[in-house]
Amino acid sequence: MQDFVKLFGERVKYYRKKSGLSQEKLSELCDLHPTYIGQIERGEKKASLDTIMRICKGLELSPENLFEKLSYQQENTPAQKAYDLFMQTPPEKQQTLLQLLEKAIELI
Repeated sequence: MQDFVKLFGERVKYYRKKSGLSQEKLSELCDLHPTYIGQIERGEKKASLDTIMRICKGLELSPENLFEKLSYQQENTPAQKAYDLFMQTPPEKQQTLLQLLEKAIELI
């Protein structure tokens, strides 16, 4: 369960950064404390359903989008590792990372 909580927090952080929001701004939009947003993003706190809905509203996302791909089993496959690395990369660097991967695939 803890892996799921951490993964959920990573998704919140990913979409927050993608939206160009600080933790403080997201907390204002969600009517939550900024410290609590940080704890959720780090996987230190489990979000209630009410909190999840507030976060979705603040990020202007549907719950489906926020939970997309969260249901996979935690596997240690190369594809899973690549996905995890990609999701941990700041959004502004993901295009570069994708281009590097495409070039690497051409070489093998």
